Amino acid sequence: MIASGHQAAVEVLLPHGETAALLCKGVETRSGVPGLAVEVTFSSGPPHRLMTSTATVSESPDAAPGVGPGRPNASLSAPRTMPLSATGVSGTCGQASSRRATDAWLLAVGEQGVSRLALAARQRLRLLNEAGARIGTTLDVARTAEELAEAFVPELADFATVDLWEPVLRGHASIDPKAELHRAALRGIHEDSLLSPAGSQIDLLPSMPQARCLASAQAVLEADLPTAHGWRAQDPEHAHRLLAQGIHSLITVPLCARNITLGVLSLYRCQHPEPYENDDVAVAEELVTRAALCVDNARCYTREHTIALTLQRSLLPRRFPEQSAVEVAYRYLPTHADVGGVGGDWFDVIPLSGTRVALVVGDVVGHGLHAAVSMGRLRTAVHNFAGLDLPPDELLANLDDLVVSLDQNEATTPDDVEVIGATCLYAIYDPTSQACTIARAGHLPPAVVHPDGTVYLPDLPTGSPLGLGGLPFESRDLHLPEGSQLVLYSDGLIEGRHRDIDRSLDHLSQALAHPNRLPEQTCQAVLDVLSTEHASDDVTLLVARTRALDPSHIASWDMPADPAAVSGIRAAALRKLSEWGLDEAAFTTELILSELLSNTIRHASAPIHVRLLHDRTLICEVSDGSSTAPHLRRAAVTDEDGRGLFLIAQLAARWGTRYTDRGKIIWAEQPLE
Repeated sequence: MIASGHQAAVEVLLPHGETAALLCKGVETRSGVPGLAVEVTFSSGPPHRLMTSTATVSESPDAAPGVGPGRPNASLSAPRTMPLSATGVSGTCGQASSRRATDAWLLAVGEQGVSRLALAARQRLRLLNEAGARIGTTLDVARTAEELAEAFVPELADFATVDLWEPVLRGHASIDPKAELHRAALRGIHEDSLLSPAGSQIDLLPSMPQARCLASAQAVLEADLPTAHGWRAQDPEHAHRLLAQGIHSLITVPLCARNITLGVLSLYRCQHPEPYENDDVAVAEELVTRAALCVDNARCYTREHTIALTLQRSLLPRRFPEQSAVEVAYRYLPTHADVGGVGGDWFDVIPLSGTRVALVVGDVVGHGLHAAVSMGRLRTAVHNFAGLDLPPDELLANLDDLVVSLDQNEATTPDDVEVIGATCLYAIYDPTSQACTIARAGHLPPAVVHPDGTVYLPDLPTGSPLGLGGLPFESRDLHLPEGSQLVLYSDGLIEGRHRDIDRSLDHLSQALAHPNRLPEQTCQAVLDVLSTEHASDDVTLLVARTRALDPSHIASWDMPADPAAVSGIRAAALRKLSEWGLDEAAFTTELILSELLSNTIRHASAPIHVRLLHDRTLICEVSDGSSTAPHLRRAAVTDEDGRGLFLIAQLAARWGTRYTDRGKIIWAEQPLE
């Protein structure tokens, strides 16, 4: 009321039915300085509409000391405690009120100019308070810059720009002297602005206020831009157009945090007629000091997120190895930085012996560097266990034991156990029999698409997540005709804060229900239907279209445990190689078969079965009913045996042993290049 400079009266409703009447009157000091005094009266009953009193307040010899600027000894005459004039109060029906008059108490005394300054100070404090709550709501550098610009418009500026060094946008701490300045944010009272838009590169001459601000790390005030020759020197024609638009005053403030200059804030006035003053600079500096920490926090998070994402991508497969069992396509979409950081999803395609292939999808609980590192360790472990040709249920059991061991061994104290926790699905597909064996540890079931477009989710034992320990895993066998698609995915594809999992699974089935589609087309169709824009976790999708090995490229024989039968098997194998056009591999194959069969007859038990597979490589397999595995060793000069496996290892590209329900299979693989 004092700042308005007008004599007025208002009534305020208080709790419990009481009202307070505020009456603003003119007063004057003994020296003639005018001022305003506000009286307050309290009464009970319904509110009354107050009219401005025309009564004047006489001066009192007991005057209160004044506070007028420039007059330290002046004093305002305080109004005496007196009842309100009945003429100043009227009833709601326009008639004079008959209620008892109450005492009026002096509430405030002041000058209009001083009150305006106090009001402006309160407005600045409100701006700082509101901006503190609006800036730094995310850990995204660009968004934080936009929030900083929005905080100044329209209260303190008509246009605000935030320019950041290009390395800052990528999370780097050190600023290259040759780095480019990029506009991260532009906000204004209207969109029709001649200032450079967000995303553009900003070039500055040394005479520009922004350049001087960055060089000195101090705010620069250009109260009158038409006379600012350094600002006009950058682009006189563009400066003339800005002046014609009405821009007349400028403040530039550096964004400095933790001894790093991140960029510069520029505030322009256009419709505000008053030029910027030093008080405006102080407010801008105070707000930018707080906001710079938010920008730097976002920069640090961006750096850590980039490191974690780079680490995770380096741990994921860049390309799949060559194999003939399945045709594969995949999609991997990391979660957004402001959601929680990089997740621990992984996927893999691992060629196995006998033209088989392993398909893997897993998910480590949590986000960030710990999840990425844990994912890399588990992926490596899966590769190692897969190299042992373990069945899916045994592989998951070994992986579960490993996770439990990692949790326990890495804890420095009993209360410092950082549980890794993960889910995994492991499947083995055999193109010779078109059989697929699947086991899962707490992971979502795969989707199977038959060649006719029929989609179903197989009923598989769930299994406990990795890391609980002590619980068995079970596997199931599926028959996948040639041309079927096995779709593996992580929970980020179908789960979310605002998504129903059952509805997402229905959408997934609808997207997959199309026959004769390539895996790449299937991946794109799934992502088109299941939006991942606001996914709260990594999204992993692996689609494998099955192939079958031509039966004419498979040859097998049963053999009795008689050394005399070895020559017949060798002869039959050589004839088959001749049919396949592999006469060049005949000599090596004959040696490998001779050693494998001789060892089997000598050390193993019936039944003995021989199989040749013609794929990208030539594979020789000899199975028997024994579970004893041979071991490669270096024979001494005087030893009479022990050189057979050594000879096979030299002739074959790979060899190994895998166990079955009926015994074991010893295999050797030869390249056909």
